[in-house]
Amino acid sequence: MGQKVNPICLRIGLHRSWTSRWFAPSKRQFRAYLHEDRTIRELLRKELASAAVSRVEIERSPDRIRVAIHTARPGVLIGRRGENIQRLQEAVQQILGPDKQLKMDYIEITNPYVEAQLVAESIAFQLQKRVAHRRAMKRSMQQAEEAGAKGIKIICQGRLGGSEMTRRESYRAGKVPLGTLRSDIDYGEATSHTTAGCIGIKVWVYRGDIVPLKAHPHEKAGPRRTVASVEAATTPAVD
Repeated sequence: MGQKVNPICLRIGLHRSWTSRWFAPSKRQFRAYLHEDRTIRELLRKELASAAVSRVEIERSPDRIRVAIHTARPGVLIGRRGENIQRLQEAVQQILGPDKQLKMDYIEITNPYVEAQLVAESIAFQLQKRVAHRRAMKRSMQQAEEAGAKGIKIICQGRLGGSEMTRRESYRAGKVPLGTLRSDIDYGEATSHTTAGCIGIKVWVYRGDIVPLKAHPHEKAGPRRTVASVEAATTPAVD
């Protein structure tokens, strides 16, 4: 099952969370919130195409909204003297309307080579610049391994190399345990619009396991107290 399901969706509730976090009181409000989120993300993707944006998180409350942009190039996002982010905030405020208070933050990505979405977009950009697909895929795999990734898997499908027939090529380095829920696997996809046609890129990056904290092995567990013993210990004695 792990081979067919988006690994991020499969791990929501364990160690991944939704990118949109809010509650809609009615179906009509849900439809409006969903449309606003999609419009905001499309606007930011278009305006910040060169800012290496991995994902956009949106949190809502009844009267305010918070937009967090994960980017590897915060300087491009902010602009000179904050002009770029101010312009983006005004554009997003027009989508939301004057009744809602907007707060826009950015989160810097310190290691972009293990972000699957950024790796996929990098390969798509190289294919548009007529770089050989095998060279682009192997270079991205090498950079991810040097950056600390435990494993990476890349699939490209389309008219690779300008061939008349579409084909699919995949490369893999290390291990990518998609069926292990404790494994931290990032997933990203992108489309490269070349002169021969569209080429789809999918990337899986395995960044290690996320294990919950456990008690120290040398610590002894205390005696198990039942509800009756707790009540007896807290109830004063009556003569």
